[in-house]
Amino acid sequence: MALLALIGSAMLWDKLSRIQSQLARQSADASQQSLEAKAWAKQAQDTVKDSAARLGLLESRLGEVALQRGQLDELMQSLSRSRDENLVVDIEAALRMAQQQSLLTGSMEPLLAALKSAQQRVQRVGQSRLTSVQRAIEKDLELVKAAQVTDVPGLLIKLDALVALVDELPLANQMVSPSNLQASPVSAALANPSGWQVLLARIGQEVRGLLRVSRMDSPEAALLSPDQSFFLRENLKLKLLNARMGLLARQSESLQADLSACAALMRKYVDMNSRKSQQALQLIEQSQAQLRKGEMPRLDSTLSALATAAAGR
Repeated sequence: MALLALIGSAMLWDKLSRIQSQLARQSADASQQSLEAKAWAKQAQDTVKDSAARLGLLESRLGEVALQRGQLDELMQSLSRSRDENLVVDIEAALRMAQQQSLLTGSMEPLLAALKSAQQRVQRVGQSRLTSVQRAIEKDLELVKAAQVTDVPGLLIKLDALVALVDELPLANQMVSPSNLQASPVSAALANPSGWQVLLARIGQEVRGLLRVSRMDSPEAALLSPDQSFFLRENLKLKLLNARMGLLARQSESLQADLSACAALMRKYVDMNSRKSQQALQLIEQSQAQLRKGEMPRLDSTLSALATAAAGR
């Protein structure tokens, strides 16, 4: 019994030893796995931290990109508004300058050119807020085309031509030179004149040069001296220059009076049978016919629409 008990104890001790060694190995394995698990957990924690840092960096960059996009959109809108505002200001300044030039020159060309240029620039931009400006420009453009005003440049050219023509006007009492006289019918009829016939022809030409019979409706023209003829021409020039100043100053009544006075002086003292006299009188009559009492059209519609567009309404 003791032997059996000893053998059983030995076997039990061996089994316990094996169990103890197995438990030791399992404990060692568990410790190793625990260390590996801690390492993996630390690595996972580091990875999470790195991912969180990267995520924060991406979020900050995304916020910066969103902020930059907002700033860019605001800048684009600001640039668009600035471009429209600059366009409105430029068109308004060009129209006001063209209106002043038209008032100074009396010509519609500056207004027409400025309105057409403004119409093209507005159409090129194509902004909906400038639609009212485009309609106002079209309305004023039709108004300017239909307006009838005095052609100041054309009248100035006619008046300058009249001033240059005054010195060439023949007066009513001016003597005709023998070279301008027509040949005698008797001498022209003689194919082979003799000596006495030539002498008679020369005497006839001399007599015709000394004596001239003509009709004068104004007796003052016959009594006009050479000095008075000079002052008559200067008086005509002064009246024409005064008419020119009246045209530039838009004084139509004074201009009509000066032109009528020039025509009266010419009919009284100038030989109206001359071609240059008839040409000068025709220029005066044409100038009087071209005078119109029309006012320069104003661009109120376009300027009002530009002011509204500049105010952002």
